[in-house]
Amino acid sequence: MNIDFKKGDGLVPVVIQDAQTLEVLMLGYMNEEAWNKTNEEQKVTFFSRSKNRLWTKGEESGNFLQVVSSHIDCDQDTVLIKVNPAGPTCHTGSRSCFNTPFNQNFLLELERIVQHRIDFPSDESYVNRLRSRGINKIAQKVGEEAVETVIAALTETDNDFINESSDLLFHLIVLLKEKGMSLETIAKNLEGRHQ
Repeated sequence: MNIDFKKGDGLVPVVIQDAQTLEVLMLGYMNEEAWNKTNEEQKVTFFSRSKNRLWTKGEESGNFLQVVSSHIDCDQDTVLIKVNPAGPTCHTGSRSCFNTPFNQNFLLELERIVQHRIDFPSDESYVNRLRSRGINKIAQKVGEEAVETVIAALTETDNDFINESSDLLFHLIVLLKEKGMSLETIAKNLEGRHQ
């Protein structure tokens, strides 16, 4: 990637986005040295204008930003880095420096939670109890929730419909994960159909 560091007197703005939820977490600045260190270590390193030095996010808190992918804008003077955050991004302890409402991308966060339950099984986890019964039971549960959603839409309250729709989406995410797929798989398919 050819970043134009000259436009901003050696610094370029860097937008940090959660790779899973797509939430914008923070904005920082990089010089060429910070960019190179970020690429070498796969942890986001900025140039701190206030400290006048390189600063790896998480060097004190342990809340590193693990790089998933990097993208340069069309003018080659701004960078978007998608990350997996290892904890809160903001120094205040908030997820995001922008204090945006979390529910805007909660389905993607829920997918991450389900994957965590799969990766680190626990007897207390409903996801793991369901998975232990096999894919047929998971698929059956999606079917049951779909029928209950239709019934709620036709004969029950809006609150019942919301609850049944939530159950359906949750179980569908579990089934997608069991099949080795993700919401991104479905989104890309829908996007392809739209074109």
